[in-house]
Amino acid sequence: MSLCFLIAAFDLLYPVYVIRPFRHQGQVELQVALWVLRYRMVPELLMSLVAMAALWMSWPARKSKVARVAGVTGTLAVVACALLSRVNVYEQMFHPLGTPAFESAGQTRLDGSEKVLSVRLGEESRAYPIRSISYHHIVNDFVAGVPIAATY
Repeated sequence: MSLCFLIAAFDLLYPVYVIRPFRHQGQVELQVALWVLRYRMVPELLMSLVAMAALWMSWPARKSKVARVAGVTGTLAVVACALLSRVNVYEQMFHPLGTPAFESAGQTRLDGSEKVLSVRLGEESRAYPIRSISYHHIVNDFVAGVPIAATY
């Protein structure tokens, strides 16, 4: 049961650990994380089935209530990892920025070395700090009445 949980937890957590904003990823660890993301459904399903079978087969030997609760809890943890691995955490993390708020360049609190994406249409200008939009990857906005999508 412990091995099932370790494999299921690894499949769930390793890609999230490696692929996160502002963290350098080595080429090999990124390839492993992407491979795990792509193929983790099979081991997650297998570990869930093995954990449930182990619980079912060991149930008669688990005489105490504590042992039975521990077995059920372990099995539920493996199944929870499998279910959570089906959630695309990156879609939850990176969503479009809705209505952005702006201030004049003189009032901004940006660091002087901060990188921005800038847009100028006619007399109207916008600057989108990369640090802010890196969590959203896209900003839907209107500049001079024209709908734009600033993306990074």
